[in-house]
Amino acid sequence: MTSQPVERTPIRSAADINLSDWDFWARPMEEREHAFALLRGLETPAFFAEPESPFAPPGPGYYALARHADIVEASRNPGIFCSGEGGATNIIDMPAELAEYFGSMINMDDPRHARLRRIVSRTFTPRMIKQFEAGVEAAAARIVDDLLEAGPGCDFVAEVAARLPLKIICDMMGIPERDHGLVFDRSNIILGAGDPEYVADQEAIATTLLSAAADLQQLVQELAAHRAGNPTDDLTSALVNANIDGERLTAQELGSFFILLVVAGNETTRNAISYGMRLLTLHPEQRRLWTDDLAARTPGAVEEIVRLASPVNYMRRKVTRDHEMNGTLYRKGEKVVLYYWAANRDESVFTDPLRFDILRDPNPHLGFGGPGPHFCLGAHLARREISVMFRELLTRVPEIEVGEPELLFSSFINGTKHMTCTF
Repeated sequence: MTSQPVERTPIRSAADINLSDWDFWARPMEEREHAFALLRGLETPAFFAEPESPFAPPGPGYYALARHADIVEASRNPGIFCSGEGGATNIIDMPAELAEYFGSMINMDDPRHARLRRIVSRTFTPRMIKQFEAGVEAAAARIVDDLLEAGPGCDFVAEVAARLPLKIICDMMGIPERDHGLVFDRSNIILGAGDPEYVADQEAIATTLLSAAADLQQLVQELAAHRAGNPTDDLTSALVNANIDGERLTAQELGSFFILLVVAGNETTRNAISYGMRLLTLHPEQRRLWTDDLAARTPGAVEEIVRLASPVNYMRRKVTRDHEMNGTLYRKGEKVVLYYWAANRDESVFTDPLRFDILRDPNPHLGFGGPGPHFCLGAHLARREISVMFRELLTRVPEIEVGEPELLFSSFINGTKHMTCTF
């Protein structure tokens, strides 16, 4: 983070850690990694008071799950560790209408989650994605064309990493190019609300978030209304006209799913690409290893980038009944927060977990979420975008490097806002 150094109390033990303190998330990555290593070493997951929020008063607190095994087990048991009671994308309990407004399926449990995912998955299929794969390659090639024309010194995040997923998601949905800037701006606000660059008036976070979400929802609902009578081959047409066993998406469900899609599909992939480019800059031996056999080593390299980037830091669950897990008793009504970023650095699962190793195998990372019904619906598309973007960069701009990243100030997203590139 490119800001003036701040004198902070060193983290020497787990007692020095407070994940609900915003100051913790302003610490350098190395300090956060050390902190989560301490939390993984505890016999029982640490318990924290809840952070302050503009949406609701703090609740009773939460357990921070930092170990891979805990997160995998909780993810596999959605009936016990549920997403729908207060929402999964925030630690505090949000009103149900707000939780679904911003999170769609992520903030639902069965049977509502199963119903919505059933409708969406019938249209968001590998065949539908394959239809846009040529578009991914053409978009990546155009982005590198523009990069070479602009020359060194530009912002890698804005000029490369952000452009590909934004264009692909908008093209899939049929969003016209004139509205791409609006989608980019509003998704930045939704995931970067705690960062003054995106929400200058921190006293107005709630209204700014709602306004950003309303703009995105209005955009897709207007498009959907037109596609209902004039269908094309885009995802909006497929979704609005889908009728699965008599079930259809409501206008509200379509709008909320679009917010989920553009935020998750745009921001997270962009941050994985940004983080990956930084890793390649810091580890030129891994870059050489990758380029020595680009086709064979790309899948493993992409998985390792996603593991270390872990773009989504956490999801929250609420316990529906008393349950013992890995020696700890969780009682009905208690909250647990699943820290994927910490699990992806678990020493009991990954040998030398802080090392960037594109040949790492096996690599059971949780960068797309844990196993179970909430595993990322767009994982295949994300892998494809990351693969194609790095293939273009490594073959056409093989010496590209990036400088020190300016990080997003967020506890939820491991994001990079700006990063100068040279080549």
